[in-house]
Amino acid sequence: MADIGTYLKKHTEALVKDVGIEAACQITGKSKATLGRYYSDNAEHADRFMPVDAVAKLEAAASFPHVTSGLADLKNITLSYCEASAASEARSGGVNADVIALSQRFATLMSEYQEAMADGIITINEAKRLLRETVMLQQVLLDMKLHLEEESG
Repeated sequence: MADIGTYLKKHTEALVKDVGIEAACQITGKSKATLGRYYSDNAEHADRFMPVDAVAKLEAAASFPHVTSGLADLKNITLSYCEASAASEARSGGVNADVIALSQRFATLMSEYQEAMADGIITINEAKRLLRETVMLQQVLLDMKLHLEEESG
């Protein structure tokens, strides 16, 4: 359990530093000392974590959802992060466009896999490329799901 706490504290620190300590104080209404305790690795603060409402407020102002991403990692959940404009642009097609994109992404994933397995070993860089393509494939599936829900509702 201590490892989870340390992991979350590091993500909390990244979130506060992303927003900036002064801005984080204003956004959350917390002092610098209080915010510091949320990511402190001192034993006396081991059981102190940032409240979820403060996390939500800071992540709205941050460039990346650091704590949410950390929590997802702990449950082996893959998140797809894209800006609102990119998300609406990706959903502007329809189911037919999604099927085409799905075919293209799957072909790219299979090509990356074939290339990675050529020597029988998947290196770290190859694994990262496979992961990136898998996340992109997941995003296409999510867009397709949303389009199908729109059409059936």
